[in-house]
Amino acid sequence: MTGNLVNQLLLYAITLDGTELKTLLRQVEEALIGGATILQLREKNVDKDEYCRRAINVKKICDQFGVPLIIDDLVDVALHCDAAGVHIGQQDIDLASARTLLGPEKIIGVSAKNPEHAQRAEDGGADYLGVGAIYPTKTKNNPIYTSINTLKDICSIVSIPVVAIGGIKQHNIDSLSGTGIVGVAVVTGIFSAPDVSQATRDLRKKAESLFGSRDN
Repeated sequence: MTGNLVNQLLLYAITLDGTELKTLLRQVEEALIGGATILQLREKNVDKDEYCRRAINVKKICDQFGVPLIIDDLVDVALHCDAAGVHIGQQDIDLASARTLLGPEKIIGVSAKNPEHAQRAEDGGADYLGVGAIYPTKTKNNPIYTSINTLKDICSIVSIPVVAIGGIKQHNIDSLSGTGIVGVAVVTGIFSAPDVSQATRDLRKKAESLFGSRDN
């Protein structure tokens, strides 16, 4: 899984929760047209039935493009729509339970803000790490920031792929070069852009130049 996953994590698009469904589906398609290599559906403020409905619709689009769908937080939603996997935070379901429910073939990403989180997640069987917030972001309330140096430290101690997240946009992505990450996770830099497809295309080009060109 790891080699293919490294390629998939180059440009990790994460949806804006609370987006009206029709708009969400249009934006997802535009992001995939623009070159997003993996997509996470993040919904913090809908009930589980609505989360499942959105996930099924988003999964259909991801399947058309051959792009993995990751579900934020909820393992049962991921199972319901047969997503590629889940991403869990430090306060969500524990990693061991998620793995038991999902099985060995599904992707599990874990949020990490420091080397201790990172090492514990790798030891527990995480497939990749999302590290941040690196820069100020409006998608989290009172985020705890992770410095570039800490990001480098995390990349140096783990063997699983690491993506940076949090306020990453076209104008600041260059600062992540040489940190050891395999890609970037982007929310508003894609889904709040006036032209989602073009914003994604620009970020994909930049990510390839910084972190290596990918086949997909």
